[in-house]
Amino acid sequence: MVTPFFCGMLLTSVLALKNAPMSLVVVLRCCSPIVGLAIESFYPQPIRVNAGMWGSIFLMLGGSAMYAWQMPHGELVGAGWALLNAFFAVGDRLLQRLMLAADQRPVDISKTGVTVLNNLLGLPPILLCALLTQEWKALPPVESFTAANYFWITASCVVGVGISYTGIWAQSLISATSFLILINVNKFAIIGIEAVFMDKQLTMAQVVGAVISIIAGVSYGKAQEALTEKKDPEKEPLVKKETA
Repeated sequence: MVTPFFCGMLLTSVLALKNAPMSLVVVLRCCSPIVGLAIESFYPQPIRVNAGMWGSIFLMLGGSAMYAWQMPHGELVGAGWALLNAFFAVGDRLLQRLMLAADQRPVDISKTGVTVLNNLLGLPPILLCALLTQEWKALPPVESFTAANYFWITASCVVGVGISYTGIWAQSLISATSFLILINVNKFAIIGIEAVFMDKQLTMAQVVGAVISIIAGVSYGKAQEALTEKKDPEKEPLVKKETA
């Protein structure tokens, strides 16, 4: 059930970034936690929400809109791919949360098993798409590969496995909405690293928007932490023991 969403998220992510304006992709992905939060409220153990969490989500949306406002807007021919990517991303996170979290409806499969199934079952549809688009023709002949080529291919495989496994591990510990928030904050943090170390040109509005989004992600975590640590009055003893 998860595999189609996992494959769809990977494929549509490439197509969205290729055909849609980056501004549209950024804003849509920052809207995804709102959808995730609404759906998680119907889970067996619904997510608890406070005003701080909602405020942080909308603050992140405002920061992402500020970041994307001055970006060049191309033709919206890829808007459909961007919307489809957001749909698959939210579906993937929600299903993984439902099936991995101990307090929801967990399946009897190890995290390693889930990682293998996601990647193994996702291989056929990805290969089919590669054949239909004839992307394999763009591959250079294997004989021309250098030692550096083999190194980077191997490194990408190792990193890919690490991303898949740690993503599944993290999804079993936090809500789908929190995971979507985490992804968005990481995205803006990477933008900041590129601006500092890779000479990525950003306007002042984009810098402010990225900083606002990162602060919103941190404030969401703090608001959720405060909600978790808040004692449930129904579980408090009616008569408190007196200390001598």
